[in-house]
Amino acid sequence: MQADLVQAHQTAAAPAIRRAPSEALLAQLQALLGPRLVRSAAECMQHGSDESGYAPQPPDAVAYVETTDEVAQVVALCDAAAVPVIAFGVGSSVEGHVLAVHGGICVDLSRMNAVLAIEPDNLTATAQAGVTRLALNAALAGSGLFFSVDPGADASLGGMVATGASGTNTVRYGTMRDNTVSLVVVTAQGKVVRTASHARKSSAGYNLTQLFAGSEGTLGIVTEVTVRLHPQPEHVAAAVVNFPSIGAAVQTVIQAIQMGVPLARAELLDALSVRAINAHSRTAHREAPTVFFEFCGGRAQVEEHAATVAELAQQNGGGDFQWATLPEERSRLWQPRHHAYFAALQLKPGCRSFTTDACVPLASLGACLAETLQDIACLGLPVPLLGHVGDGNFHCLVLADPKNSAEVDLAEAFCARLAHRAIRFGGTCTGEHGVGLHKQPYLVAEHGADAVELMARIKRALDPNNILNPGKVVAWDAQPEVSTGVQGRGD
Repeated sequence: MQADLVQAHQTAAAPAIRRAPSEALLAQLQALLGPRLVRSAAECMQHGSDESGYAPQPPDAVAYVETTDEVAQVVALCDAAAVPVIAFGVGSSVEGHVLAVHGGICVDLSRMNAVLAIEPDNLTATAQAGVTRLALNAALAGSGLFFSVDPGADASLGGMVATGASGTNTVRYGTMRDNTVSLVVVTAQGKVVRTASHARKSSAGYNLTQLFAGSEGTLGIVTEVTVRLHPQPEHVAAAVVNFPSIGAAVQTVIQAIQMGVPLARAELLDALSVRAINAHSRTAHREAPTVFFEFCGGRAQVEEHAATVAELAQQNGGGDFQWATLPEERSRLWQPRHHAYFAALQLKPGCRSFTTDACVPLASLGACLAETLQDIACLGLPVPLLGHVGDGNFHCLVLADPKNSAEVDLAEAFCARLAHRAIRFGGTCTGEHGVGLHKQPYLVAEHGADAVELMARIKRALDPNNILNPGKVVAWDAQPEVSTGVQGRGD
């Protein structure tokens, strides 16, 4: 059964029919973009790789676009020739999103990196899709406002919309979906669509913004994003506290939320994750289950909320809080957490991370984690566990040698068990990473066959030639095959 799962994984990523561009199409694109149409093997390989466990699958050419009009012209030409188009931001995805499984043209949006408007009175900013979250916040310096979505990586806004990204601030400020006001999207036919006005609410028609958000470039290519901004809080305090167990750490966070404490961040790391960041970032945190908290608001509010959580932590066996209140202190505290993924890779040199991102209702989080920890204990591979426990989202980084088929087999079987476990607990197989190639087998189990077929019908209606990131999210011409998972400890 495990071997079957690995074969299914590999088959999903295999280019069944490569729809390569003709020399005539390449000549048209070259006339449009000049030297910004690149066909070198190195650049194509770079754009056909991501942080997933899949082998690279490069496009036939890379188009470096600079305007929405250029994106529209590229897409229109490719649609006329039925050649795939894959949007590319910074390549930080982990589910095979940017792999050119059918070949085609990669549209690199990184040069569309202008912040177009900052409107403090409306609490919004508009930027091209290639602007990264750090660049946007740098542009907001001195405005008293900030962009809240923080997935860890310095992802592009277009990529964050495409995957419905979230991250460490989600428990207080919401996901990318919650913070997206309006989009400019290029459709599969090369038409340019604005999905909504900038009004705070509207009842006019279908919600196109949310249709394209999370669609992973399969329904349209996002070229501009208008996002919500938030006021910089008056006072911010961060704290680290150790716990005797993962269960005690999670219970503290859940109790705090149930008591109405408005946590800004609540990030869990298991002992192995702490060991990894200590080695990578030369920190000296105690190697035990740890929660990184952040509180923000008025000074009196922060002190009150922090005292409440400190008391809850003590009741659950937690240690004393290690505090950081100055900006530079908080940065030193949080930077290792943001580098946890790359730190984990150093635990097993030469490995790849088969990364999961299960998300379950808060009331089920403790039980789901308990079963997952039992599973990890029997796996025989290093698996750092960390997550945004304030919203029920956690990640397991299964470290396996991609050249060792037995290890890949174990990693894939674990990922399948965890996906089905999360669904069984009323949750989802992906809280923030998206479907890509890797999570397709679980969509029917999560949503039902009729809902998945409805998604496929939407894809066919908007992209009749199946050119936009084909092979991702749902099958265009058939209902996705159901994965039964692997029965294992806790399932």
